[in-house]
Amino acid sequence: MHILRRPLDNLLKKDSKWNWSPKCQESFNQFKRILSSKLLLTHYNPQHEIIVAADASNEGLGACILHKFPDHSIKAISHASRSLTEAERKYSQIEKEALAIIFAVTKFHRMIFGRQFILQTDHKPLLQIFGNKKGIPSHTANRLQRWALQLLSYDFKIEYIKTTEFGHADVLSRLISHQQRPEEDFVIASVKMETDLFSVLNESLQSFPITFQQIKEATKEDDILQKVINFTLNSWPQNVDDSDLQPFFRRRNSLTVIQECLLFNDRVVIPQQFHQQILKQLHKGHPGMERMKIIARSYVYWPRIDQQIEEFVRNCRNCTLAAKSPIKVPLSSWSLPEKPWQRVHIDFAGPLNGEYYFVLVDAFSKWPEIVPTQTITAQRTIDILQEIFARFGVPESLVSDNGTQFTSEKFQNFCLLQGINHLHTPPFHPSSNGQAERFVDTFKRALSKCETEGKEVKKHLCTFLQYYRSTPNPNVPNQVSPAEALLGRPMRTTLDLLKPSKCSTAQPEKPLPKQKQEEQYNRRHAVKSKKFEPGTKVYVQIHTYNKWSWIPGEIVEKVGRVIYNVLVDTRSRLVRAHANQIKFRAIKDNDDSSQQQEIQLPLEILINAFDQGGKQENIQETTSVPQGNSTSPQILEDINQELLQPQESSSQPDSGQRSEPVQQEQPVLRRSQRNRRRPRKLEDYQCHSSR
Repeated sequence: MHILRRPLDNLLKKDSKWNWSPKCQESFNQFKRILSSKLLLTHYNPQHEIIVAADASNEGLGACILHKFPDHSIKAISHASRSLTEAERKYSQIEKEALAIIFAVTKFHRMIFGRQFILQTDHKPLLQIFGNKKGIPSHTANRLQRWALQLLSYDFKIEYIKTTEFGHADVLSRLISHQQRPEEDFVIASVKMETDLFSVLNESLQSFPITFQQIKEATKEDDILQKVINFTLNSWPQNVDDSDLQPFFRRRNSLTVIQECLLFNDRVVIPQQFHQQILKQLHKGHPGMERMKIIARSYVYWPRIDQQIEEFVRNCRNCTLAAKSPIKVPLSSWSLPEKPWQRVHIDFAGPLNGEYYFVLVDAFSKWPEIVPTQTITAQRTIDILQEIFARFGVPESLVSDNGTQFTSEKFQNFCLLQGINHLHTPPFHPSSNGQAERFVDTFKRALSKCETEGKEVKKHLCTFLQYYRSTPNPNVPNQVSPAEALLGRPMRTTLDLLKPSKCSTAQPEKPLPKQKQEEQYNRRHAVKSKKFEPGTKVYVQIHTYNKWSWIPGEIVEKVGRVIYNVLVDTRSRLVRAHANQIKFRAIKDNDDSSQQQEIQLPLEILINAFDQGGKQENIQETTSVPQGNSTSPQILEDINQELLQPQESSSQPDSGQRSEPVQQEQPVLRRSQRNRRRPRKLEDYQCHSSR
């Protein structure tokens, strides 16, 4: 074919001159012979299978009728096409495709009426409208419903053909020039619908307490309906500017007049004076908007009936009170505060296990506070808040529900004196205080897991708060823990023991205020460094019943820069003392034996030194020091010698005279050896001693 049409294609090329050459004429004649030959066309034969194809474009309609032969070859019988009017060009695509089918069946009415045929289309949605065996769908547009009713007169089977395989009908709809719509050469049977429509009218009016005569009389008095009836019986103009007539003009193809009453399809057009009466009748039983519309679409019609039904139902008090809850508005969350402790949310949880729990949550850091309480009065609430505000400060805003303890005058005065903006959430709308309500739910679930009562609840409460505050929260800025967001540092827990410790050998530099404080203290007290080695005999300051005394002891070890562990001789126990509570002790050979006898050794030293009669026996066991004892062996040896000295003196022969106890030597008082300095306030004076 492209070889035959090449001369004709050259005429259509850009910048080519029009020259109808003999080759062009020969190509044109050859095309006519091919198109009119038996290769493409055939005569109509009702014995063969009939196919009707229809298609539509934005410019026109195309249709063709074909025969399918036993050898499965298909040949065309006739082709038809026409352009669309200005009104038809505004149809939707599905309406254009349906219009093409109506054009095809009416064009080939003589050949297909009373015979079974195949109806082909490339618009698949039409299969559900024109080929549905269950009937015409109720939601179909009125125009499509009318066309579907028209197709019920034909016996056909509709099928879908892809657009790429539908060129024989598609090309006819596109190669259309702009021309006037020709007279349609089809035959339509004359149908008398007067009797049928009159029965529909009577059936519709019987459902309402309004008689046909009333509708008839009211229609005569309605000027608008009289104009519509006049246009319907005669002819409608091309355009209608009256806004009252435009709704009827758009539906002019569905309007009929029966006994001076106007009908829209099978619905009676009600005059305006009966609108409210009909609406009341439709609303009997208080149906909803949709059900009321369904009832109205089966009986009556007037312009804007759907809007009036909706307004009538909305104004019905009983329907409004019994209606479902309104659709929820979009969620409006609380804005995130700019800093910690700017807005806090409070609520009470419980009673749980006989106790209430006061819950406070910071909106910025999510830091929670839970305080168990037996009462939930306004005064108790104020006491709890004062305790919390003493630790973290007073917030700017405080959000609570409408509990009596929060709405009382006492609580309002407390917020006013503290400068707190107290915000109340709507009653019975807990999501407005969602920050506190959500944490209350989390807290209740945590308590239900512990399965404990009484004192154990407080223990689990502390554990829950510790781990909640130290756990990173994705809702906190930078996704840190509540403790770090509020306190500026993470909380230390037992899990931190799993991390390696950060040991620094460098001595941290003391801040300047500390250095000045030490210098002032040293200068004022004329300090002197002291250092005690393990095993040094000392006196240690022991406090008993608000009194203190110097007790002999011995240095065991040094546990700090100025802290020592001292073994007290008279009490056989270790005490921890500061260097300022220790002084050197001088050791002499003639120490009081009675004082030495009061020395008690630690339990680790086992010595059998005396028998039951008081006689001296040889020591059978030597002293031993268990491993892990902080006392050095040299200290134990010195203590043993001190223990044995009084026993040697007692082993001498008894002279019959009782020896007098040796008096304990009193320490010699001496003057302080510290350097005395003149006070700064006397530097400008000349001082003389009174001695």
